[in-house]
This record gives sequence, structure tokens and C-alpha cells, in this order.
Amino acid sequence: MASSTSIAHLFSVIILLPVIVLRGSSISAAETGRKKTYIVHMNHHEKPSSYATHHDWYAATLQFLPAAATESADGAGLGLGSPLLYTYTEAYHGFAASLSPEQAESLRRRSDSVLGVYEEPVYSLHTTRTPEFLGISSDLGLWDPHNAQGQNPAPQAAADVIIGVLDTGVWPESRSFDDSGMGAVPDTWRGECVAGSDFSPELCNRKLIGARYYSKGYRMVTGGSFLRKSEPESPRDQHGHGTHTASTAAGSQVANASLLGYASGTARGMATHARVASYKVCWSTGCFGSDILAAMDQAIADKVDVLSMSLGSGSAQYHRDMIAVGAFAAMERGILVSCSAGNSGPSRASVANVAPWIMTVGAGTLDRDFPAYVALGDESQFTGVSLYSGPGMGSKLVGLVYSTGATGRGNLCLPRSLDASLVRGKVVLCDRGINGRVEKGAVVRDAGGIGMILANLAANGEEVVADSHLLPTVAVGWKMGDAIRKYATSLPNPTAMLSFGGTVLNIRPSPVVAAFSSRGPNMVTPQILKPDVIGPGVNILAGWSEALGPTGLEKDARKTQFNIMSGTSMSCPHISGVAALLKADHPSWSPSAIKSALMTTAYTLDNTQSPLRDAADGTFSTPWAHGSGHVDPQRALFPGLVYDISSDDYIAFLCSLDYTLEHIKAIAKRPDVNCSRRLSDPGDLNYPSFSILFRDNKVVKYTREVTNVGPAVSTYELAVTGPPMVEVTVKPKKLVFTKAGEKLRYRVTFASKGTNRRNRSDFGSIVWSDGQNQVRSPIAYAWTQL
Repeated sequence: MASSTSIAHLFSVIILLPVIVLRGSSISAAETGRKKTYIVHMNHHEKPSSYATHHDWYAATLQFLPAAATESADGAGLGLGSPLLYTYTEAYHGFAASLSPEQAESLRRRSDSVLGVYEEPVYSLHTTRTPEFLGISSDLGLWDPHNAQGQNPAPQAAADVIIGVLDTGVWPESRSFDDSGMGAVPDTWRGECVAGSDFSPELCNRKLIGARYYSKGYRMVTGGSFLRKSEPESPRDQHGHGTHTASTAAGSQVANASLLGYASGTARGMATHARVASYKVCWSTGCFGSDILAAMDQAIADKVDVLSMSLGSGSAQYHRDMIAVGAFAAMERGILVSCSAGNSGPSRASVANVAPWIMTVGAGTLDRDFPAYVALGDESQFTGVSLYSGPGMGSKLVGLVYSTGATGRGNLCLPRSLDASLVRGKVVLCDRGINGRVEKGAVVRDAGGIGMILANLAANGEEVVADSHLLPTVAVGWKMGDAIRKYATSLPNPTAMLSFGGTVLNIRPSPVVAAFSSRGPNMVTPQILKPDVIGPGVNILAGWSEALGPTGLEKDARKTQFNIMSGTSMSCPHISGVAALLKADHPSWSPSAIKSALMTTAYTLDNTQSPLRDAADGTFSTPWAHGSGHVDPQRALFPGLVYDISSDDYIAFLCSLDYTLEHIKAIAKRPDVNCSRRLSDPGDLNYPSFSILFRDNKVVKYTREVTNVGPAVSTYELAVTGPPMVEVTVKPKKLVFTKAGEKLRYRVTFASKGTNRRNRSDFGSIVWSDGQNQVRSPIAYAWTQL
């Protein structure tokens, strides 16, 4: 990511990211000569003594490669100077380089220790009231119900906790990063704010203590022949996403915040007193693996306490997943890594960032909504959502249009698909899909329409997302959409009127699992249940970049300091901020202990005391959608018991997989890994949840170990729930602790009864309770593997 007499010592392992795999010397003619970014993994400990630094060694390594067939797109052509883009030391052992496919193949062939060559992947972003919804008190911290004085040290201690956010950068002028009342920057901090073409280091303060950017991978792409559009290289946020996530995690308290009047109130992050360090890794064309790894490498060196990453891609084996590799190094340094689960729900097995040392976060709704209404000419009425804030349509019905148009795609409201003569002065019914929701509204407005009804199709289900549209718009679900479509196509002159209800609180039921939230099972390791938890991720108000309007469209000239967004990108920083509060209150806890506390105290009942529901179809949700449940910061502060996992435990887990020692060393970065200790099964990792894959086995046995972090003397009783076709036996049935920090084990046997369970899944739970704390572990059962 040598000398000619010691070529064999130059290389150990090369892992280039998993977009393509080069097998043998097979390279297509189209690829010949074109330079791309590759991540090269080296045996860090075999650096020849003739080189002063690893950087020198890596640079010399590249000098021995043959010249590319074309040098027009090399590092020098992009103003990068050397083909060596980054040297990694903390998160990874190796470097990133600009190479042609022939050079990458030559590099791989020139050492017996090279594992393979993989091209860099491109990752994508997983795009007020939440503190109260989560139970974070008005004094900006977690309320400790066990503290007789009613005081909580977390707000003060949180000032020493640093959250690193890898995203699109930061808008430093945002009031969410005001440092009033904050003390000196922690002595442990090693980071800095760097200058950019539109960013001065003086914009940082005691709240925003770090701002860096990583663009070499991005420049390699935008400097190529197929992508020309560029943007200023600096820590400044041109897209809004990074400012939104950073302020969600640790934004300062801001009074009178709203999005053009919606969600008005006091906005603040989860850990208001924590510090923020921004690492810009995402650009207009995506988030590039070499840049992400460089930022993680630096964040570890900078001494952050929590890493928040609202980005990801499809599932990959851990040794080929740069986020997983970097997160392992962070975990070993005591840094909790929180990642979004992805927005590919409700598709099964769509969850991303599934490494067990990562906190994988899905999305749920709040108890707040933004209702909007559709009235039709036949007097029927429908309720949807909207964040439209401009002039209304009045109280008169106007014409309603739903047509495929001349292109046959007018129903989707794609650019240039609408006939202006048909839609001018009318409300247009647009089907959801293909292009962006707010872009559809812009298409309608440009064609002369005065309003839009955005209707879900079957693939979208009943979940609707509120957007700050450019014209009066109401988004409705699939069933309502079908009813409106039927009306619009059955009458010669259909009419409609749109109106808006503002902000409504105390919505029931809530939370509900967002339909877009990615789902399990885990395709990399089915024995590890993912996602881990869900958090607020729908219609979240947080800080915004003033470089663009709330829709993100170029034609949106509106400016706002706050915006409302939805996605697991929004739920991830909620959990990052809560983790920072737990870190402040329990500084000696490991990342896995903090993660365990958040998982085992999560709740699975909504505010109507009914099991959590799934917005995709209205049915009850399952752990493949919500993991352990919805995070509960108050209970997580005192979980009673935690499932702790050490680095050695994770290595034993990796040794139980079908990985070579080189693959494991690529993740663990230890030269002496030998797998003398390995788990009998990946599911035997001391994980706070269970995922049972029977396959050909009718019996699965796992051991767990819990650590007492509650009262010294305590007794926990067992309760098990689950399907009748599985018999669960736990020994012992009672855990008796006599001191704080004591560790006790229990053994669980899962026995499948009967046959013909193929393609079936089911769920249950194991709960340990001492009368005050309930330590809950969800169980997912599957009889076949996808």
C-alpha cells in the first residue's frame, strides 16, 4: 500500500484490492498500459538493512519494474511525482502505487511470497431529536441511574475522547463545531489540521481538532481518460455528508436549528463534549481504497479513540477488505471502529462491513415525522411525507398527470422525458426508481409542473423518505401509489391538491427498521450475526455544508446550515458518539467490551411494546435486520456483563477460517502467527450474539465467557426463547459472581430436531438476568448456507 542482489527480500505479500484478480499473465489488450492504483502488502519485518526506512525500500522496489506501455497516466503525469502514492505503517504494512497491469503482474511474479494482485476498490457513502429519543440527557451526557448524586462524569470525561470521521470532509464554520467552553486539546492528540486550496488550519479549534484530506487515489481516477471532473483538494466538505456525520457523532449544542423550518429545536451530537477529527477520503467520484487506508493509518497514529466510517462496498474476505484490515489494527490500539451496514435492504444477505471486530450499524426510524397530504378529485385522501418548505399550492385542485410520455419513461420522470405541454401547471405523478428522488422534482419543475407525487413501486415497499424538494412534493408508499395511479389513469381529467403538515412528534410505532437498511445473513462468515445493532437513521437533522443546497443538486440555490438525511450513514455516527460516551465513562474497557455493552442492552420492543417491525413490509423484524436490537445508551452504561474479545481471540477466529497463514498475517500484521490456537468453529468466537448454521450437523456447541462489570456479588439466572424445532441446553443455568472483573463461562448446545429444514431460518435469544440487568444475546438459526 533493494538491491539487485536481494530481490527475494523485496517482497512478501501483495494484496491489491478486490475489483479484478490477475491470474497468471492474462491481461486484456484494453487494459495494457493503463495505470491504476494497487495496494501492495509487504513483509514489514524483512526490510533489508541497506534501506533507512520502509518508504525507501518501497520506492526502490518500484524502480525495478519494467516501464509501462504508456506513461501518460502515471503518477508524474498527474503531478504525483512518484508512482509510490502512500506508505502505510499503522493500519497496514505496505504501500499504494500507480501501476499498469503489466507492472502489477511483474511485481507479483518477481517473488515467491506474493499472494496475488487485486485492483483498488471504490467504496460508496451509505447515505435535533435523536439525543432525547436515545435517552441522552439535557446535560449533554448519559444519565447514570446508579449515581445517588444524580451527576454523571461522562460529559467532562468525554472532552478527552476523540472521534475520527472518515467521510467527505468538514465545513469548519458550522456552528456544530463551536468550541465555546471547551478546555485544552488532550495531550494524547498527535494530529493536525492541514491547509488546502480553500481551507486554512486556523479554522480548526478545540472542538474540531483535526482536518486532513487524502486524494491520491482520487486523482489517479480523475486524471485518467474517462473521468475529468475534479474538485478542490482540501479538508473542506463540498458534499455535506461529512459535516452531517461528524456533527451527528459529536456536534456542539446549537439552538434554533432546523432545515428551512422543519425539525426546529436544539441540535446536538451524541457526544457533545468529544473532539472531532475529520479525514476526507470521499470525493465526487467515490471513496478510494488507497485513500481510505491512508486515512485509517494516520488516524491510528493521531491517537483517535473512535473511528466512524459511513461507507462501504460489497462483502469481501477479510484479508481483501481494506476497511476490515485497517479496523483490525485500530482495534489492537484500543480504537472502536463503527461502520454503516449499507443501504441495500431489504435484500437478503446485503450487509457490508461484517468483520467481527467492527461495530456494524443498521438504521431505524425516530418518533418524529414530516407528514404531507394528497387530496384527489374523488375526495379520497392519502398521507405521505415531505420536507418541502416553499410556497404552497393553495386550496384548489389542479390537474394530475401520469404518463409514460413520448420516451415511454415519463412515469419515472427521467430527464427530458416529460412533455411540457401536458404537465405545465399540473401535479405530476412520478414512479420512484432509476434517478434520484429530488432530481425527479427538478425534472417536473423544469417541464412546467407545479407539484409532484412521488409514488413507491413494489420494490420500495411502504417506506417513504422525506426530502427537501424544489417544488411541492408528497412521497407515498406502494399501496397508496397504486391507488393514486389507478385514479390518474381511469378518469379523463383527474385532479389533485398537495398540502403539508410540518413536524410531528411522538410517532407510534417507533422505532421501525428502515427498509433500506442492509440485511443478514453474513456472507463472509455466516456464524457471525450481522448487523450488530440499529440506530436512528431516517430523517436525521445535523450540520450541513454551505457549498451546496439541501438537495445536493447544482440547480438548488438554497443555503442551509442544517439538513435532514436518511441512511445507515446517519445511524453509524449515532453509535460512534454513544461509544465515545461509554469510552469516557469506562476508559479501561476494550473496543469489544464497549461493543458488547451496546449489543446486549439493545431493545427489541417499540414504543407500543410490540416487537420491532420492518418498514419493508410491516411484518415483525428479525435479527438479520436489526441485529441485537435498537441501541439503548442508558442501559449500555451499566450492562452488568460483557463479552470481551482479545486480539489473540480474533486471530484464533481467523485461523478457523479457510485462510492461509499469509492471509492471516496480512490482517494481524504479526510475523509469528502460527495458528497453534484456533477455534473449532468460527461461531465459537466470544461474540455477544449467536448465528447457528446447522447445514449437515444436527448439533452445534459453543462456549461463551462473560466478565462481571456490575456489582461485585451478583447472580444471573437464565432464560431461553426460540423455535420448537431447536433444543437449547445451557450449562450452567446460573452464573454466580463474587467479585468485580470475574470471568465465568457457559456452554450452549443447539440441537436441531426433525428434518426437511432446508431454506428455513428462525430466531431466538439467550438472556442472563440478575433482576436489574438483562444481558440479551439474539440467536439466528439457518439450516442451509446461501
